[in-house]
Amino acid sequence: MTVRAAVLPAVGAPLEITGIDLPEPGPGRVRVRLAAAGVCHSDLSLSDGTMRLPVPAVLGHEGAGTVVAVGEGVTHVAPGAGVVLNWAPSCGSCPACARGEVWLCAGALAGAAEVHARRADDGTDLYPGLNVAAFAEETVVAASCVLPAPDGVPLTDAALLGCAVLTGYGAVHHSARVRPGERVAVFGVGGVGLAALQAARIAGASTIVAVDVSPEKEELARAAGATDYVVASDTTARQIRALTGKEGVDVAVECVGRAITIRTAWESTRRGGRTTVVGIGGKDQQVTFNALEIFHWGRTLSGCVYGDSDPARDLPVLAGHIRAGRLDLSTLVTDHIALDGIPAAFDNMRAGKGGRALVVF
Repeated sequence: MTVRAAVLPAVGAPLEITGIDLPEPGPGRVRVRLAAAGVCHSDLSLSDGTMRLPVPAVLGHEGAGTVVAVGEGVTHVAPGAGVVLNWAPSCGSCPACARGEVWLCAGALAGAAEVHARRADDGTDLYPGLNVAAFAEETVVAASCVLPAPDGVPLTDAALLGCAVLTGYGAVHHSARVRPGERVAVFGVGGVGLAALQAARIAGASTIVAVDVSPEKEELARAAGATDYVVASDTTARQIRALTGKEGVDVAVECVGRAITIRTAWESTRRGGRTTVVGIGGKDQQVTFNALEIFHWGRTLSGCVYGDSDPARDLPVLAGHIRAGRLDLSTLVTDHIALDGIPAAFDNMRAGKGGRALVVF
């Protein structure tokens, strides 16, 4: 069957909206008709080569839809069921999985190296950019890449749970472990940053500072839970300290992935503060510290993969927050687009505009 998809023909090349031929689901595979897919910065990182996976590829890793067909041996979902795509399924047997750190699974991206489909026009083999190839009307994925969609959450909203919300919420609750009354700064007001702001509010943070290069994002940030807004500059750390009695925040969550932002986030925390880095930066982004300041400030700097989340564990928790009105997914989305709108959404991300663009099929 031929469906339309957004294909990356080569690293650095423009996306092409074209037809692809999908196989029928074999043993342990599931075919899903997409309801919606979020346009994430990680897709842009694959497109420009910051992250390296096989190409040509169908991009898109944050999505939800309806099961069309299942292969032999698939029992946890059936045709007609709503599902959330999980781009980083855990193998259950590697050392990280044995420790319970499923977000660090060594085999999580093994499926990205397997042929996913073929171009309808010339038969070229295509790979799934981050396992699930969500920038398409339909996709065929491993059974481990689908999770039952939470009851009471529309599939167009549930798409955001697959990356932005799991990552932003997890960065605050699992990695940074924000406690009630703590002061938090979130750097980068995109989809993940907006989710982190809401997570900080849910955690009971007393002060929530949003930081972004764009002054136009202040309204978005405040709607998500920010109590203060700082337009990024060379005085950002000083401004944040001024907002916190000259001490600094307890926790900084960096959602940009740039050396200068990581360094500024670290400098914005109090003595003994914690900085969690969520943003994916390139190898050329070198962050430097001197030995004396590391000792003196006693701060912690840590990486965060997928929000240190276990989707099977965390999706029901997030659904509970949504049903209770504590988590509002509509505040994350600034643009509803068609498949053809993905290239323009990439341009907006490069320019630092908007929150999450959502492809609605």
